[in-house]
Amino acid sequence: MKTEAATTTTFDIEQIRAQFPVLHQQVNKHQLVYMDNAATTQKPQVVLDALNDYYTGFNSNIHRGVHTLAERATTAFEATRKAAQRFVNAAEPQEIIFTKGCTDGINLVASSFGRSHIKAGDEIIITAMEHHSNIVPWQMLCQERGATLRVVPVTEAGEMQMDAFEQLLSEKTKLVSVVHASNALGTVNPVKEIIQKAHAVGAVVLLDGAQAASHLEVDVQALDADFYVMSGHKVYGPTGTGILYGKRRLLEAMPPYQGGGEMIKEVTFEGTTYNDIPFKFEAGTPNISDIVAFRYALEWVESVGKANIAAHEQQLLQKAHELLQEVPGLRLVGTAREKVSVASFILDGVHPFDVGMMLDARGIAIRTGHHCTQPLMKRLNIEGTARASFAVYNTLEEVGLLAEGLQYIAKRMR
Repeated sequence: MKTEAATTTTFDIEQIRAQFPVLHQQVNKHQLVYMDNAATTQKPQVVLDALNDYYTGFNSNIHRGVHTLAERATTAFEATRKAAQRFVNAAEPQEIIFTKGCTDGINLVASSFGRSHIKAGDEIIITAMEHHSNIVPWQMLCQERGATLRVVPVTEAGEMQMDAFEQLLSEKTKLVSVVHASNALGTVNPVKEIIQKAHAVGAVVLLDGAQAASHLEVDVQALDADFYVMSGHKVYGPTGTGILYGKRRLLEAMPPYQGGGEMIKEVTFEGTTYNDIPFKFEAGTPNISDIVAFRYALEWVESVGKANIAAHEQQLLQKAHELLQEVPGLRLVGTAREKVSVASFILDGVHPFDVGMMLDARGIAIRTGHHCTQPLMKRLNIEGTARASFAVYNTLEEVGLLAEGLQYIAKRMR
């Protein structure tokens, strides 16, 4: 964790919590304590209102209609693209492709860029801490093209071994795809350095921003990232939304991922000409309502301030680490020097599933299992972990309740 993690935030936590209706309920006769934010975040009222406003005010298909509702829907839809451009600091809105989420974005790059640029003998590099969504698409591509997948090992603390990464880089390396922040451990990777070293051998870099986008400032131009993916539902937005950022020159050189409406300029039985970016990669009627509402999630995060969010979440993480290490038999899993607000742990003699169930009985929602990172769990010689992950609306009092619940479980299960 960063040493400045304990700084005090300037926002009113109760005012923030008041904007999230789902938090104000009881679960198993206890006030809900929601700490499964790495899986999905809750939604502020402004996002819920945007969904309702779309369906009650201007529900219509976009881009092709000339009537008033269609124009209003199109304007709202494209406003989200501009909001996403600002959120990641892309050079232009045309570099933002709407997707269903990070998995969809990674598969788009694997299918389009991969099939047109990766050939037999080429190499793709990932790390041992990747989510399955940043492993399987590259395995499929390598099997199809005769390429080789190289894996950068991680330390026991959950940090990427940069010396091993440098040794794997060569003129054969065509693509490097790494997680910006680990969903299982919270580790923040040195992505700017990764990009610089990969570019030095001519490789293209994709960053999986699923866990980073809601916690860290993302500036794709400053990073010089070639591709960046993020999911809306992990940034206080609706499920089924996300973006793929790509540099214009790369997107323009890539063939369409899917065929259908919107991605064409002209269709004849003799052949088809394709639309310009971003529409070339957005075949069919999109998830209009959720993408319209996605804008309000991004703007909500910006209104609170990434620096405020990060400082508050690091305060929660630091407190969690302090209190959880006092629990008998508890071991933290993932102790990297730089982390986002994820506290993974195992409790001696208690299966993570049982930990999760017993905490749920106290109204505390966490995640248990391998977190779609089975190779990482194998590397750490564990079956899985219990994972508490914090968001801007969590409180120090809730961290205390988590620790209190774990103290109870540890004593009961001895």
